[in-house]
Amino acid sequence: MPAELSPEVARAAVESAFPCLRGDLERLVRIPSVSAPGFDARHVRHSAEATAAWLRRSGFGEVRLLHVAGAHPAVYGAAPGPAGSRRVLLYAHHDVQPPGLAELWESPPFEPTERDGRLFGRGTADDKAGIAVHAAALQAWAGRPPLDVAVFIEGEEETGSTHLPEFLSTYQDLLQADTVVMPDCSNWAIGRPTLTTSLRGIVDCVVEVRTLQHAVHSGKYGGPVPDALTALCRLIATLHDARGNVAVAGLHSGPPPDLEIEPSRLRDIVGLLPGVRFIGDGPLSHRLWARPAITVLGIDAPSVADAAHQLMPMARAGLSVRLAPGDSARRAFAALAEHVRRHAPWNAEVTVVPGHQGEPYRLDPSGPAFDAFRRSCADTWNRVPVEPGSGGSQPLVAALAERYPDAALLLTGVDDPDSRTHSENESVHLGELQNCCVNEAILLGYLAADGRDNPVRRRRG
Repeated sequence: MPAELSPEVARAAVESAFPCLRGDLERLVRIPSVSAPGFDARHVRHSAEATAAWLRRSGFGEVRLLHVAGAHPAVYGAAPGPAGSRRVLLYAHHDVQPPGLAELWESPPFEPTERDGRLFGRGTADDKAGIAVHAAALQAWAGRPPLDVAVFIEGEEETGSTHLPEFLSTYQDLLQADTVVMPDCSNWAIGRPTLTTSLRGIVDCVVEVRTLQHAVHSGKYGGPVPDALTALCRLIATLHDARGNVAVAGLHSGPPPDLEIEPSRLRDIVGLLPGVRFIGDGPLSHRLWARPAITVLGIDAPSVADAAHQLMPMARAGLSVRLAPGDSARRAFAALAEHVRRHAPWNAEVTVVPGHQGEPYRLDPSGPAFDAFRRSCADTWNRVPVEPGSGGSQPLVAALAERYPDAALLLTGVDDPDSRTHSENESVHLGELQNCCVNEAILLGYLAADGRDNPVRRRRG
């Protein structure tokens, strides 16, 4: 890599800048930039503006907010390298998940708080820490990177990147790059950097069951007359077999991964209660990364406190299906809709309303950009990255791959299994965050040194 930024120099630069970097991260975490419907969109715009100011302080030029109709704002910045340089696009997002129940947080969700070397708060890990990594990497190069660097900070990733196709179409020239670095996946463990090689897709829908024109007295008519809530429960039960395997015909399963997860490790990560068993059959990594999963996200029905002695005429459930690499969202939705209609209890009326969809993605992590990441990890952690799949979904990855088919997509991470992203008490490990900053600074040097062509072989699905 270029002599002007050796691993030792990169680490020293990050360590020197880290107190200010942490302060910038904490200021951004204090902004409740929840992008979900029903939350104040002004906070998301405030977050975009604060992100833009942070990028400017870090040495990015041409910083501005990007807009498309109906979308929360994204942030763009650029730092040119030497003439004729290759170009890297650094991705992150500044929007966050809703905080959940305040009483389950040990400290306020939007007041960053340090405990045992971790910084707690909504967005500390997912994904405002990713912004910190990009800011630190450019600061380590004193704003003069060895190749062209652009940054794109999305504002609605947590709501499915709904308008990403419009952003990619409207700002295609700004966002095109040879390599895209996306620190929005998870690391295997503290000290175990990770290069994610596949993502599951997603299909959300609402299933509505109707049995009556109106509610009726449960004592007078219970017995022969079906209620919608019981019918919905029976319908949901058909989605899995007795062992917990997905029972919807037509959903794709891929081959088992080479990497395995120890059951005790997974129990600890998710907090599975003693005596509760995992569901499904086969290796855990297969169930997590290369097979479908179905989750009931919520049910619209009377609460226990508000329930009356009635037979309910209608009940609804929100379902989410994670798709194995090799499947397609359209095909999977058709299979799910066919299943619930075919299994309608007592010939109840069933309606399926489609929701958010995203394609799965699998890549072949070969080529100079991936090798550059492995080399930078060896410099930073003295070990090459683990290369697992992920059970999560990031629709933007497939969208980027379709728009820029020749770009190498590096799916990296800042959080770890203890980060509890999307849950209460989200946190980032401060020591690991610092290492991720060092690693990206080193990576920029290796990407610049690896030549202009960037062969990468990938496949959709």
